[in-house]
Amino acid sequence: MDRKTKTRYETRAKIIKAMAHPTRLFIVDRLAEREHCVCELTQMIGDDISTVSRHLSLLKNAGVVSDEKRGTQVFYALCCPCIFGFFSCIESVIQANVEEQSACLK
Repeated sequence: MDRKTKTRYETRAKIIKAMAHPTRLFIVDRLAEREHCVCELTQMIGDDISTVSRHLSLLKNAGVVSDEKRGTQVFYALCCPCIFGFFSCIESVIQANVEEQSACLK
């Protein structure tokens, strides 16, 4: 594998790792609906603000979300709605696994 190809795969892995947590997947789902401030996300998730901020920071560093400070609040938005194509693929894999397991039980 050449250097350019390796870098591309490392970048992909960074993005996938950033989303590889149930709370971060939830955040991405909520931000697909509309932008939210940290306080709203904290209330929806039920964790403390520092934990939610840490999750948002990981997503931001991976380029999945962006932030904008407005007064004392920070609002987050999804950078690339195309991420739901990836989620759709994951749902297809889940469905295929369920169907395979069901077939094995018969």
